[in-house]
Amino acid sequence: MNVLSRRFPALALALPLALLCACNRGAHPEYTGTPAPDFTVSDGTTSVHLASYRGKVVLLNFWWSQCGPCIIETPSLLKLHHEMPNLVIIGVSIDDDADSYKRFLTRRHIDFITVRDPSESAPKLFRTDMWPETYVIDRKGVIRRKFVGAQDWSSPEIREYLNSLM
Repeated sequence: MNVLSRRFPALALALPLALLCACNRGAHPEYTGTPAPDFTVSDGTTSVHLASYRGKVVLLNFWWSQCGPCIIETPSLLKLHHEMPNLVIIGVSIDDDADSYKRFLTRRHIDFITVRDPSESAPKLFRTDMWPETYVIDRKGVIRRKFVGAQDWSSPEIREYLNSLM
């Protein structure tokens, strides 16, 4: 038993448990390889029906305008959209405030598909509770990968992976 475990026995138990839980939240969630839950979300301006994108690779990004990591990853997500036009990027925002959502899109020149889902109906289907969370869905509608937290979408590893699905 190390010094940390002797001084903080609860930590000795909690840390491995936390790490174990974190594994399921990473790149390979328990439902990788299963069909992505279908949803339709409409915010009065935009309507998204996930199943209508079958036959295309989809990057489904759950976010909100007041989320620091979401703000951080937005420039690289936008760059990905411009550099990989055959990849469908769908942003689903959980913003309650429609004005905040619209300001975010305008200030950051977001031109990929976005829809506001304040009831979180779509994220609940994916059991998403951290922002941002992003799912890679293949041409057949199957979840292939999950990213938790802000990503650098210009990373060579991510680009290579996405290109392998295209």
